[in-house]
Amino acid sequence: MKEDDKRPFASHLEELRNRLIKSFIAVGVGFAVCYGFKEKLFQILTAPLISVMKPGETLIYTNLPEAFFTFLKSALLSGILLASPIIIYQFWMFTAPGLYQKEKRLLLPVVFLSSAFFIGGALFGYYVVFPWGFKFFLGFASETIRPLPSMKEYLSFSSKLLLAFGLVFELPLVITFLAKLGLVSVEFLKKNRKYALLLFFAGAAILTPPDVVTQVMMALPLMVLYEVSIIGARIFGKKKSAEDIETDVKESEA
Repeated sequence: MKEDDKRPFASHLEELRNRLIKSFIAVGVGFAVCYGFKEKLFQILTAPLISVMKPGETLIYTNLPEAFFTFLKSALLSGILLASPIIIYQFWMFTAPGLYQKEKRLLLPVVFLSSAFFIGGALFGYYVVFPWGFKFFLGFASETIRPLPSMKEYLSFSSKLLLAFGLVFELPLVITFLAKLGLVSVEFLKKNRKYALLLFFAGAAILTPPDVVTQVMMALPLMVLYEVSIIGARIFGKKKSAEDIETDVKESEA
């Protein structure tokens, strides 16, 4: 019997409240720490853009409080990232008593792999997409056109893009999980590659800023991740029973 079966519902709500409070405190502490390094953190975030800008070109802010609020937001985002291990731990401590031992053993590697894929996607966006994409955009400058990117716009653009790349890199994990449940098969994934390609470009158009370059640079890695997903589905997917195999043979012969 699971431990949660013995506890009243009110105690679950109380524990959830305590876990949320601890998570918010962790975010607050993370924010306070990161705000002390706000300029350095923003400098790291803007490094891919600054590296492809011409000497003397800088980011600007167009209204008086913009720089302050931009530093504030970047410190908050960094604080959430810094506090994420504690947030994940609080989530685990809340859900673990309600899980069977087998489910606990499954959840831990899923959380680890999910975090690894997300970080990998964000790093891909930062180190690969950002420098190439920013260089492309700045290439439209001329004697009569000068780029003046603002701090606020850059933070919004870059954070959304990093989040988008982090999320789309979860694709192999999601598809492998669906295969484990028996909802998709290796044959299904192979058969629908061309439709997946269309969905990837459509999804990239929604998740990324409205320009073709970033959409293509997101869709192409998705195709690679799709192939990784097929491998994951083949290894960890639900195995067909003898009865299912016999049914498939009869359907193919019909």
